[in-house]
Amino acid sequence: MMKKKVYFKTFGCRTNLFDTQIMMNNLKEFDLSFKEEEADIVVINSCTVTNGADSSVRAYINSLKRKNSNAKIILGGCGAHSKGKELLAKGQVFGVFGHSEKEKINSLLQQKQSFYQIGDLEHIDSSVISEFVGKSRAFIKVQEGCDFRCSYCIIPYVRGNARSLPLEQIVKQVERLASNGFGEFILTGTNVGSYGKDINLSMAKLLKRLSQIRGVRRLRVGSIEPIQIDDEFLELLEEPWFEKHLHIAIQHTNNKMLTIMNRRNRYKSDLALFEKIARKNIAIGTDFIVGHPGESEEIWQDAITKIKAMPLTHIHAFTYSPRDNTPSSKLKMDVNGKVAKERLKELTQIVKEKNYEFRKKHNKNLTILIESQKENKFFGYDEYYNKIEVKSSLDLKHSWIVIEEAVVKKEGNYANYC
Repeated sequence: MMKKKVYFKTFGCRTNLFDTQIMMNNLKEFDLSFKEEEADIVVINSCTVTNGADSSVRAYINSLKRKNSNAKIILGGCGAHSKGKELLAKGQVFGVFGHSEKEKINSLLQQKQSFYQIGDLEHIDSSVISEFVGKSRAFIKVQEGCDFRCSYCIIPYVRGNARSLPLEQIVKQVERLASNGFGEFILTGTNVGSYGKDINLSMAKLLKRLSQIRGVRRLRVGSIEPIQIDDEFLELLEEPWFEKHLHIAIQHTNNKMLTIMNRRNRYKSDLALFEKIARKNIAIGTDFIVGHPGESEEIWQDAITKIKAMPLTHIHAFTYSPRDNTPSSKLKMDVNGKVAKERLKELTQIVKEKNYEFRKKHNKNLTILIESQKENKFFGYDEYYNKIEVKSSLDLKHSWIVIEEAVVKKEGNYANYC
């Protein structure tokens, strides 16, 4: 008897990417499908970080019903906790399951009756996966949940409070993947920098331990908060296995806005930290929310002046979108969409210029992990997390190479390799 085919659709963050791999690795009675049109079952690992994220999931469900009307649709991820009951009641999905249930995916998909199995927000995964399907780099979830309560964010309410995975389990996970050829690992989680606070460990201690595993060539931290960077962590920036890029979430540079957002960081200390790190020739990225309620023109001009003073090289900036049931959603929306988009464009252009200047100074002896290919062009990232296009007649996919000198253009880095 032929096994039924399952297609996984993943929305959102790197943590969701890891969660999808856990589900793939726990499939026993089913075959994995890479085409949604051919699948008997479609599992949606959803995101609910904004109302827009919810809309994207609903739009996907509607499009899927047109493409493959016979497929059973199962909803997991963060959206299962915020919108699962509603979508199930409307008959949009066949089943709903929460984060704590994903390791039971094999039995969930065998259920004959529609189900709502939301579980709890205290679960810690125990699965150790052997493969990261379709990837050159592996994302390693090291913790779950968040104790912060930023006023715009729903995630702690759908992921729970911060809790760390056991060190031994993470080590075993990295060892397994390293033995299968993975050399670069990105540590991820809901609030990665909180790792260890509940088990008498720290991110720095975890990184040191993982660096000792045979086959590990490069370690990256997905994102970290300014207050989570201590002296022990800063010392690791000198290590050859540690990324030369840090993503440090600040969300804004105006202190009044940071207060409205219920953030724990402030500009003066952020600037001092960034300058200390930049002196070590480390690229620095950040998150930034534009157009949050309360962001007056005066506040924006102050924020832009401060951004110009910061040694940033990368930015993940986005316009504010209200998330139902958060404190920010109850505030007056006093920045219209057009203004927010103009501010976003201004901000990203400033950081693009900073990135260009940084790449011009850091374009020699770059260590690249090639991740994808299009004809004789290969694409990967260097240690500073700058993308590079490499032309070669060799088959470089999934290979580590060293580029002696990249050609730096405003739109990106380029090189030939033979």
